[in-house]
Amino acid sequence: MAKSDKWIKQMAIEKKMIDPFEPEQVRKGISYGTSSYGYDFRISNEFKIMQKISDGSFVDPKNINKDLFKDVKVDDFIILQPQSLALAKTLEYFRIPRDIITVAFGKSTYARCGILVNITPFEPEWEGYATIAISNISSMPVKIYANEGIGQLLFLEADEVCEVSYADKKGKYQAQKAITMSKI
Repeated sequence: MAKSDKWIKQMAIEKKMIDPFEPEQVRKGISYGTSSYGYDFRISNEFKIMQKISDGSFVDPKNINKDLFKDVKVDDFIILQPQSLALAKTLEYFRIPRDIITVAFGKSTYARCGILVNITPFEPEWEGYATIAISNISSMPVKIYANEGIGQLLFLEADEVCEVSYADKKGKYQAQKAITMSKI
């Protein structure tokens, strides 16, 4: 069952589930904060932008060449070129309770511009800044605004507590503080 704004506010305050936490929907720029049954999270001002290399190179998810990415820190926004990818991290740090899993979706404001936001579920007892993949599938460059909304999390409560949480299995992305490349 999806969790309400009242539950999200209570958990964010009592368990520091979202930090920093915005208890209301902020509609300045691209919205963020608590919504009816979720939380609209923001993107930080740090990015790793995949560079286009025409030497026959390819991307191997089991062995990412970090030289394919350029680190960028901005005040306001980046321009994401057509058919390109950027990695970023959330502005918020998350601590997910043991009986909760999240599902994330990109914001419709960006989807309508050809921007796809990919973020995997936050498993029970996962914590950290989430690494987000942002793809521009359009034929035009698109502005991506730092410190504004990029996606929405829905919090789903299980009927019973999971047997093995992300923390129990010592997940490889636990407590990440920076934009994290794939790990094998």
